[in-house]
Amino acid sequence: MSTFKTRYGAFSRDGAEYVITSPRTPRPWINVISNGDYGFTVSQAGGGYSWRAHAQLNRLTRWEQDMIRDAWGKFIYLSDERGRLWSAGWKPVCAEPDRYRCRHGIGYSVIESTNYGVETELLVFVPEGAPLEVWRLRVRNVARARKTLNLCSYVEWGLGQAPDWHREFHRSFIETTFDPRTGVLYAAKRLWEVPTERGHWNTEWPYTAFHSSSLPPVSFDADRESFLGMYGSVERPAGVSMKRLKGRSGNWLDPCAALHHRMTLRPGEEKEIVYTLGCADSRNQAAELAAAYTATGAAERALGAVTAAWRTRLDPVSVKTPDASMDLMENIWLKYQAISGRMWGRTAYYQTGGAFGFRDQLQDSLLWLPIDPGQTKQQILLHARHQFADGSVYHWWHPLSEVGLRNKISDNLLWLPFVLHAYLQETADFAILDAREPFVDDPAGATLYDHCVRAIDRALGRFSERGLPLIGEGDWNDGLSAVGLDMKGESVWLGHFIHRVLLDFAPLSARRGDAERAGRYDTRAATLREKLNTLGWDGRYYFGATKDSGEKIGSSTNPEGKVWLNPQTWAIIAGVAGGERAEAVFDVVENELEVEIGPLLLHPAYATPDRFIGYLTRYSPGMRENGGVYTHGATWAVVAATILGRGTSAHRMYSRLNPVNRGKDPDRYCAEPYVTAGNIEGPESPFFGRGGWTWYSGSAAWLFRAGLEYILGVRPSIPGLIVDPCIPGGWEGFTVRRTFRGAAYSIEVRNPSRVECGVREFTVDGERRSPGEGARGALIPAFPPGGEHTVVVTLGRK
Repeated sequence: MSTFKTRYGAFSRDGAEYVITSPRTPRPWINVISNGDYGFTVSQAGGGYSWRAHAQLNRLTRWEQDMIRDAWGKFIYLSDERGRLWSAGWKPVCAEPDRYRCRHGIGYSVIESTNYGVETELLVFVPEGAPLEVWRLRVRNVARARKTLNLCSYVEWGLGQAPDWHREFHRSFIETTFDPRTGVLYAAKRLWEVPTERGHWNTEWPYTAFHSSSLPPVSFDADRESFLGMYGSVERPAGVSMKRLKGRSGNWLDPCAALHHRMTLRPGEEKEIVYTLGCADSRNQAAELAAAYTATGAAERALGAVTAAWRTRLDPVSVKTPDASMDLMENIWLKYQAISGRMWGRTAYYQTGGAFGFRDQLQDSLLWLPIDPGQTKQQILLHARHQFADGSVYHWWHPLSEVGLRNKISDNLLWLPFVLHAYLQETADFAILDAREPFVDDPAGATLYDHCVRAIDRALGRFSERGLPLIGEGDWNDGLSAVGLDMKGESVWLGHFIHRVLLDFAPLSARRGDAERAGRYDTRAATLREKLNTLGWDGRYYFGATKDSGEKIGSSTNPEGKVWLNPQTWAIIAGVAGGERAEAVFDVVENELEVEIGPLLLHPAYATPDRFIGYLTRYSPGMRENGGVYTHGATWAVVAATILGRGTSAHRMYSRLNPVNRGKDPDRYCAEPYVTAGNIEGPESPFFGRGGWTWYSGSAAWLFRAGLEYILGVRPSIPGLIVDPCIPGGWEGFTVRRTFRGAAYSIEVRNPSRVECGVREFTVDGERRSPGEGARGALIPAFPPGGEHTVVVTLGRK
């Protein structure tokens, strides 16, 4: 049984697989599979690439971004006695299969097809804790006659920087070798494109690549020229029609890895071959890994360990609501996308990435909090080590090389105290404040508390004369890249964000006995709130920013980009707007920004580039930040709606962003229906409703948080768990199971009065309690680790 079926596929009954029934999806629909070190992408057609640690600096296999052809990958060719040729993963031969199915699962993908009387099942995954991938190919003869098949694997080595734009240069440093005793192909490179103390292009690639199989190969090749044939193609390589491959290896070649096997099958007989592809620390380790994972039963055991590991990551929090599409995303796919794709892989088809974004992976790590908060802690400490002593931070940095970009984007540094505050609500681990971490430019470092206050104090030192924060080279919206180049332009959204950080951090300072700072932060917050509500007010809503010239943008006085989303939603989230003003600005969001695909980032789109705003205005109207739904920012509208008690609005916006729902019209949406898109094109695009930039998007962690902590209302606080739902009035209730500080909580929410918010009463382990005076939600105490507790919350008027 499947759910949410379309012409291209459906979710499996348990939701843990998306089953694609045609290789011709509207765009490549991929899986990003990673164990935190090694990873690969694979599309429904069999395209994709592999890497270790960094998908750009340490790409193992060659790949070029081409969303139309999806022509690059790691392939297995099959041919029969009659010379009929096909691929285990459809690409690159693209033979028309009698049957085809691709199952993208959690930590693995499977491509099944039937061609010319032969069934194949190709399983691909990355084992836990090992720098390699495993391909298990099962081949079954479903014809009436005996068949002899030739199988050829094919990989093009990259071994370093991607894209491989100067192939003739880089191939000059690659050496391939074949071990006839073990049948393993190895590749090494004498150059790596990372700077060293002895200059650029002057260090070895410190790994050994390898490709192996469980069956002894009949022949091999490590030269593209002889395998493809001069002027040949991957669609029909010369090598697959040969009785034996050429067996070339060494230097001076255009390197690849191809292993040739011959297989004879009786009618009904099935055989299996296991391949490995990996990136080891040494030749010895490569040999050990190749042998270990091609041994009998090794693939099944390794896959079992992968499945078990993902269960430990997914199971600590689960929900059951009247909305099955929400359950799918909250229970499985948002967590998987954020962990495997965004935090571990940091790459996907739309953006190959590989770097850490200071603000990006910090926000993503919020998803770990109800699952494994120690992971969030490690992310916080990692980012603290990429801060400078003056409080500024890298916008992004590359692991492996540690090369980073230091710019004047104004919000990056503030996400450190923001995420730290969230971590403390989950864990009450105040000892983390005393953890010492170095600065980029000062190895002596300081406590994490000092790291945070340096960030806050630096932000407080960058204000205009009239009292609003300077936008610099952009606030959260990088596309506002020219608004404040002369350090005069202001950001209203940044003001809201700083206000939230000050309100959150002042109590932490007071708790540490830093009373002067706590008082100063409270005073600055009050002053900033007054400035935002006067200088930042546009008459009906908050405008967006001022240019260096003083001209307002995101204002009703502008012909384009009249109203922006983030200044409205964050006025509510940050506590800047209250009462009638908060209601009024959210009315603007609902009436002027929300469309059928969710709330637009701004409206109307910029039709004319403005060199004093930045590259945002150079996008085609309706694309990405220029009048599209930018999903990351749109999730904050869901949060703001719940703060105002608008449960129907919050769920409606969540549902419009939910890829399961967008994917019900797959030829319009185009993008994968199981992971969030970074953007959905807006009404000024002729492709209104088309999704893009999937997987590598900060929207996954935030949509998860908006659903769990704000719509369902189960969120942490230092005293305990708060249960403060804000749901559609038509819901009868829902359940949430999650761990909190080592104890398990089973929470049932009942809604007999069909209200949208407000807790009437609740019980904890059978003991009846009532919310405090003026409280909208229930506070569940933090219990000691190890126990299980039952909570029943009844909504209604007190």
